[in-house]
Amino acid sequence: MANELTFPLLPCPDIDEIASFYEMLGFSVTYRQTRPNPYVAVRREDIQLHFFGMDNFDPEQSYGTCLVIVQDTGPLYEAFAEGMRAAHGKVLISGIPRMTRPRLRNDRYTGFSVVDPGGNWIRINKAAPEPEAQTKLAKAMENAARQADARGDERQALKILEGALKRADGSEPELQEAQAFRDELVERITGSGPRPGA
Repeated sequence: MANELTFPLLPCPDIDEIASFYEMLGFSVTYRQTRPNPYVAVRREDIQLHFFGMDNFDPEQSYGTCLVIVQDTGPLYEAFAEGMRAAHGKVLISGIPRMTRPRLRNDRYTGFSVVDPGGNWIRINKAAPEPEAQTKLAKAMENAARQADARGDERQALKILEGALKRADGSEPELQEAQAFRDELVERITGSGPRPGA
C-alpha cells in the first residue's frame, strides 16, 4: 500500500487551550468535538496533530510526543516564533508551553521542540544529518542540546556547557553561540534573565 496517513493522538487537559495555542503558531482547526469525548485536530500545511481531552490531566507528567521531519527547521521555527511574539511579546522558552531554538544535537540532526499546553513535545527535526562537530566546545553544545532540548534536562545541559566554556581557549568559532546558549539555559532554569557577569 502507499499514501497512508498516520496522526498522533496526544492528550491534553483542555482542547480549546490547545486549539488556541496551535492557532497562534499558524495552524488551523480542522475538526473539533466536545461529545462524547473532547477532540480537536489542527493542521499547518502537511503537519497534522490530533488531541483528546482528559479530565485531571497534568501536563507536567505528560509523555506525549511526536516527531515532525522537515527539510529545513529555520522557516518553521521563525514562523512559530513570530506567532509567539505577536501573542506574548516574546518567544516562550521556559515553563509550559515553550519552544526551544533549532540546534544541532549529538545525533547529527538539527532540531527544535515545541512543548504545548498539554505538555506534549512536538519535535521538529531536519531531514538530513549535519557534518561531525570540529571542536570540543561544539561537541559539548550538541550534548547540552540533547539534554536540554530533547530530554528537558536543562540543569545537566548547563553543567555540560559551563564545563566546556571553562575549558575553552577563546578561539572557538562557536564561543558566542555557546555563551548565549548558557544564558538561555540559566533563564530556562530560573525563569529570569542571564546572571550578572555571565
